[in-house]
Amino acid sequence: MRNVRLLALYVRRSFLEWMGFRSFLFTLVVNQAVAPVLGLAVWSAALPERSGISTYFIALLAVQLTTVSYEYHTVSMGIYQGNLNDNLLRPHPMVIAPLGENLATRAWHLLIGLPIIVIAMAATGVAFDAGNVVLALPALALAAALRFLFTYALALSALWGQQSGGVTELGTILVFLLGGLAAPIPLMPESIRPFGEALPFRAMLGFPAEIATGNLSTQEIVQGYGWQALWLAVFAAVAMVVWTAGVRRYTALGG
Repeated sequence: MRNVRLLALYVRRSFLEWMGFRSFLFTLVVNQAVAPVLGLAVWSAALPERSGISTYFIALLAVQLTTVSYEYHTVSMGIYQGNLNDNLLRPHPMVIAPLGENLATRAWHLLIGLPIIVIAMAATGVAFDAGNVVLALPALALAAALRFLFTYALALSALWGQQSGGVTELGTILVFLLGGLAAPIPLMPESIRPFGEALPFRAMLGFPAEIATGNLSTQEIVQGYGWQALWLAVFAAVAMVVWTAGVRRYTALGG
């Protein structure tokens, strides 16, 4: 309970701090919105007869803004700048501070990105079914948690060297290519679609958008939630192991 209160304080502080950088936030939001908007234009033109394409990419835009993660800048750069010693002395788990900043940043992304979503809906005539949106909300929460843990674990590679930027960028590319942004998973060839559905990247991005689109069966939704739960447990364990091993190495080298 104490850690929850501390997390809320970190979220509030970070949210207020970002108020002084609203112009920079606008550029970040536009950068995150470019790929879904381009995907909307390209795939709608390529498959005009396919139902749900516009709905999917607009939902994907909302998911992208809600799950965006910048842990290279908040975690890796903090380690490189020598802030880890101070973080280790704080009377709470180290993950609370970057998680609080992550949640605040996502809130700003969604607030600034709402006009883009509304304009895209008006331009395409898309209207979401309220039932599908409600059904997608738990998947969105799990996707947000999973993407944070994934990026956080990659960012902790800074404890081993100076290549954390390349590692986290690779993770971003994998989410783009295999998460349903470069190409929707349901449009993949049937021979490789099961692999796309099982990999963690769809669980981080495309799955909530697929539910909101309303094209998934009950069995497919249950299966998707199962993959999310599995990968969430895996990456939570990975993040814990990477952190524990990294701190031991850091202190052994005299950090």
